[in-house]
Amino acid sequence: MPSTNLTFASRAEHRAWLATQSALPAGFRVGATKFDFTPREAPKPAKMTLTLIALDRPTPDFAAVFTRNAFPGAPIIVGRQRLGAPALGAIIVNNKISNVCAPGGVEASERVCAETARLLKLSATEVLPSSTGVIGWGLPVDAMLGALPQAVGALAGGSILPAAEGIVTTDLYPKIRRASLGGGSIVGIAKGAGMIEPNMATMLVYVLTDIAVPRATLRASLTRAVNASFNTISVDSDTSTSDTVALVSSGRVAGVDAAAFEQALTGVCRDLAEDVVRNGEGVRHVIRVRVQRAATLELARDLGKAIVNAPLFKCAVAGNDPNVGRLVQAIGKHVGAQAPGTDLSKLKLMLGGIEIFSGGVFRLNPDKEKALVAHLRRAELYATAAPKDGVFTPPIDYPSHERCVEINVDLNSGSAEATVLGGDLTHEYVSENADYRS
Repeated sequence: MPSTNLTFASRAEHRAWLATQSALPAGFRVGATKFDFTPREAPKPAKMTLTLIALDRPTPDFAAVFTRNAFPGAPIIVGRQRLGAPALGAIIVNNKISNVCAPGGVEASERVCAETARLLKLSATEVLPSSTGVIGWGLPVDAMLGALPQAVGALAGGSILPAAEGIVTTDLYPKIRRASLGGGSIVGIAKGAGMIEPNMATMLVYVLTDIAVPRATLRASLTRAVNASFNTISVDSDTSTSDTVALVSSGRVAGVDAAAFEQALTGVCRDLAEDVVRNGEGVRHVIRVRVQRAATLELARDLGKAIVNAPLFKCAVAGNDPNVGRLVQAIGKHVGAQAPGTDLSKLKLMLGGIEIFSGGVFRLNPDKEKALVAHLRRAELYATAAPKDGVFTPPIDYPSHERCVEINVDLNSGSAEATVLGGDLTHEYVSENADYRS
């Protein structure tokens, strides 16, 4: 569950709230710049944003978790090497092109890092690269190098909002979450809308803190926080080649309990993870599945993902149709194929707090059907808009509320439980991804 229960009536209201969350922790500056370029692979004008996150001085205390996709982007290859570096001084992010499987991709990332380091008076190994966008295209390195001085010149303290806005691609709005603790703070931003089932989308997450946490502790805490947050979401079941979650401490605020820090970090990550789903490509309903009393945590988490990734059920939710037969089908499919020894005789299902299945049969009636439709409609972020020239355009670019389609799956066969978040499957999602490069 999110640590807040926010409702926004307009884009301006949402942006005003983001401004209240955006104060940078001590020791950090951010800057961004845009420039025009022409991709070699598709010669038509395009625009790229470079986003720079810089520390006042390099820190040994940084952590990162990367995609498990077997075709990682060049920045992931470089980033894994950076984990062995003695310190980190900056993160450089570009959108539009993800630099995955492109000829000379690693060298391109290293050239951008080297020039960033030169401008900031750092070692090249103290710069972490990130890229997001089209897979397979090469970076416009010369144009990026030419734009880097503007990104450096834009560096400023105060607000992380320029970075949150700079890293987006198909996102409808920027995402910022924060926690205050012991005189310090933890502030995170995220990019992600499609190709989202982190398995650690093009999902990029950067969490900054001025709370002093040693490197080993920081890395262990991030792994656990990611497992409890980003590894429990899915927009479309596709694991990106570029997933990155980075955590950096400037070490300015000492004396904070490590357990309290991890709890706050996990809260920030969970909120960002839900923001990513709520901002998923074409998502009009966020689906929250709580699987209880499972034999193992793995079963609980995998079953939750099987439900939020079931195409027919996702489509039913998109249409505000409580076709719960598709929900039971998804559960039976997963158990039959992946956990055949699981006893489903005690399975109990609830949707929107309403019992729909128990004792091996459905528990439905006309009044329940009406209540289920009302629950789905209440969770809808916006009504479907008519396509214009064959293209569906969401009518809003802010999160109108934080309500979810609530599903409870009680297996009554153990003590493990997990909560998984996903989205519905809409016309807008298909349109967005059919036309992504064009």
